[in-house]
Amino acid sequence: MYSLEQLKIFVTICEEGSFSAAARQLKRAQSGVSQAISNLEIAINQELFSREKNIPSLTSQGKALLPIAKSILHQQQFFDQKVESLAKGAEHELVIAIDESVVNDELMTILSPLANQFPITDVEIIITSTFDVEELVRVGQAHIGIIYVDGELKTGMDFFTLGHARFLTIASPQHPLSALSSVTESDLQAHRQCVHRSAHKKELWFSYKISPTAWYANSHMALIELVKNNIGWAVVPELLAHQQINNGSVISLPVSHEFDGWLTVVGCLVSRRHASGPVLEKVVKTLKDHSLLNKHWTLKS
Repeated sequence: MYSLEQLKIFVTICEEGSFSAAARQLKRAQSGVSQAISNLEIAINQELFSREKNIPSLTSQGKALLPIAKSILHQQQFFDQKVESLAKGAEHELVIAIDESVVNDELMTILSPLANQFPITDVEIIITSTFDVEELVRVGQAHIGIIYVDGELKTGMDFFTLGHARFLTIASPQHPLSALSSVTESDLQAHRQCVHRSAHKKELWFSYKISPTAWYANSHMALIELVKNNIGWAVVPELLAHQQINNGSVISLPVSHEFDGWLTVVGCLVSRRHASGPVLEKVVKTLKDHSLLNKHWTLKS
């Protein structure tokens, strides 16, 4: 019968690229790593690695079994975390990372009861871009992340949908685009674009640069200020632009291919690197319950 330790060694070899690298990562002798794989192959009667070259390469059987081994280890980690959370009280700290344009009064109202419910827990809220939020959750520096979802499978973390956010294409009333009754993609490309970009120069998939010239900012509020100063046009959350549209400092452009704006999914990421304690479980449940009651996380103009 194979063991979880053997599966861990198998997965580590695949991730590190060699038996020796896996041995260093696991702080074990290379001979012990090799023996563990030999014993695993005997237990399951399958050859996992080709021995023809110095660098181990997965056999077809190994390729088929690798994702299942990873899944088993993830389930073990989840089980261990659950056991740990049952054995202890409330967490001492909870870190929540949120895309800067999703923060609003409604979200703060949802989170504020934590202060009275868990008085000994320090809650840290980190405001940054979607890409940076996802990385913080991935590496375990944040327990929860609220982001715009790109449709890609999120590995190493749990995910659920909160709702949708509407994005609008805006410009200054003095901008040439504001005079058009219908704005095409070609019209947009003819003018400077103000683009949202993370600190690592990643752009949102629905507002990436399409114009030959651009100004960049990692804050949607900064983009709105650039637009107000007639630097260029931008795609921004309706929630943030609502007040500026109402007071006439910017206008929502009638873009022909997305006349009523662009809807994108707002989702919640939950790190698997931390034990799930009562505070984290309460936040997740509260967010899930709220998402069932609310279709949109944005104001309607």
